[in-house]
Amino acid sequence: MDGLIPICDADALSEGGKGIRFPLTAFGGDGTGFIVRFRGTVHGYLNRCAHVPIELDWTEGEFFESSGMYLMCATHGAIYLPDTGRCAGGPCRGGALRKIAVTELEGKIFWQPDEYVRPVRA
Repeated sequence: MDGLIPICDADALSEGGKGIRFPLTAFGGDGTGFIVRFRGTVHGYLNRCAHVPIELDWTEGEFFESSGMYLMCATHGAIYLPDTGRCAGGPCRGGALRKIAVTELEGKIFWQPDEYVRPVRA
């Protein structure tokens, strides 16, 4: 568990339900990441649309569109596949969400920093 940063209890994240946001530093600036559960697996992304660098959620934690099959940017309607982050339609053509490594372990969900996505600056 060295290097893993806790986000929440695993049961706080339901299949196709609200996502959970968490603070981070991305590319040198403050931002948020988010996790969602899709087809039983937790997926993590930087909360930044590939079309325009703005947060995706409609209201805090609302990332899925009405069918529950896609993540959707509330501003311009770009849609993404929840399991890969790849653009599936709208103005994000050819783009993808920035994946964040997440792990579900012993009833908790953690994220793993990398060279671009780091813990919040002190």
